[in-house]
Amino acid sequence: MATDSAASVDMEDVQTVDLMSELLRRMKCASKPDKRLVFIGPPGSGKGTQSPVIKDEFCLCHLSTGDMLRAAVASKSPLGVKAKEAMDKGELVSDDLVVGIMDEAMNRPKCQKGFILDGFPRTVTQAEKLDEMLNRRGTQIDKVLNFAIDDSVLEERITGRWIHSSSGRSYHTKFAPPKVPGVDDVTGEPLIQRKDDNADVLRSRLDAFHKQTQPVIDYYAKKGNLVNIPAEKAPEEVTKVVKKVVST
Repeated sequence: MATDSAASVDMEDVQTVDLMSELLRRMKCASKPDKRLVFIGPPGSGKGTQSPVIKDEFCLCHLSTGDMLRAAVASKSPLGVKAKEAMDKGELVSDDLVVGIMDEAMNRPKCQKGFILDGFPRTVTQAEKLDEMLNRRGTQIDKVLNFAIDDSVLEERITGRWIHSSSGRSYHTKFAPPKVPGVDDVTGEPLIQRKDDNADVLRSRLDAFHKQTQPVIDYYAKKGNLVNIPAEKAPEEVTKVVKKVVST
């Protein structure tokens, strides 16, 4: 009873406009079809830009392994305690534990209409364990969206990025250049480039991505639910393609 009472008090503290907004959102989402999606793509491919758009459009929850692990540890659930023990020892959290935490996360109301998995699975073993867990739930992955883009395009995208450190304003030498090269438009202060935004670091990250992820892409291609997204297009064009793919 104490738990029910606490929950009731929490609800009473929520502003009416917020409750109404959430109620309207849930009513709108009720007619949406269930979708279970996996987004795969190298750094800079744009999947991070598309995830929130598709999440809101189709009333899905966005599940990333890092966020789920942090939430599980903070909640001190049995699986969260085990994950914390592994992390405190400097060990990798096992695939079984990650999939178990994912299974728990899918029970949340916000995941009722489905989910977008981002950053998982990274290996074929993880993909198989994910399939086994979903089979136990009587569901399966509907679509795997592979944000396909040539490495040379990614290099141009990422190595051209410059930022103003104190404000976070970002520029690109080709796509969104500052008025004066190397200088912030507002303050006139010099722009900097992140350490990871150089060609050598990028090539190393891309090599690792391709070696690790290609078998996962092949796994889903054999299952017939992989769709290649032309990620080199402008974000608005990619959104149109992704929405069409997810809708069908």
